[in-house]
Amino acid sequence: MDIILVIIGIVLVIIGIAGCILPVIPGPPISYGALIILHFTKYADFSSKFLIFFAFLAIAVTVLDYIIPIWGTKKYGGSKAGIWGATIGMLIGLFFFPPFGIIIGPFVGAFIAESIKGASNDKSFRAAFGSLIGFMMGIGLKLISSFIMTFYFFKELFVA
Repeated sequence: MDIILVIIGIVLVIIGIAGCILPVIPGPPISYGALIILHFTKYADFSSKFLIFFAFLAIAVTVLDYIIPIWGTKKYGGSKAGIWGATIGMLIGLFFFPPFGIIIGPFVGAFIAESIKGASNDKSFRAAFGSLIGFMMGIGLKLISSFIMTFYFFKELFVA
């Protein structure tokens, strides 16, 4: 049974890291799920404090992932139209222009939405840049947290 749980945990680790980049998959909570599954095997015995800390981290990073791109867009002068444009651009880029579409999509989407709204090219560009910065910061936070959880997963699996 432990081997099956470890295999499920490894799959969750992989999905969790992929979810840091793909917007429809919540990466850090899935990575945390891998830690929980490993905890119920003979390979790991995480403390309650450890599990609570990483649960808090997964929740906090997931919430921040929704706030940071909005903050980036607003900080650089964008509006709700820019935020929606960045989101739509990200989804279009993800499906039609992989792998770089996920980076370029939010930028182009925010720029087009701000331009349609009537903003000048300079203001549209600034909002698009802010959206891109916020989006990349969110991905960075998710990757850092998921890689830390992945580290502890494999540390417990192979070292302990």
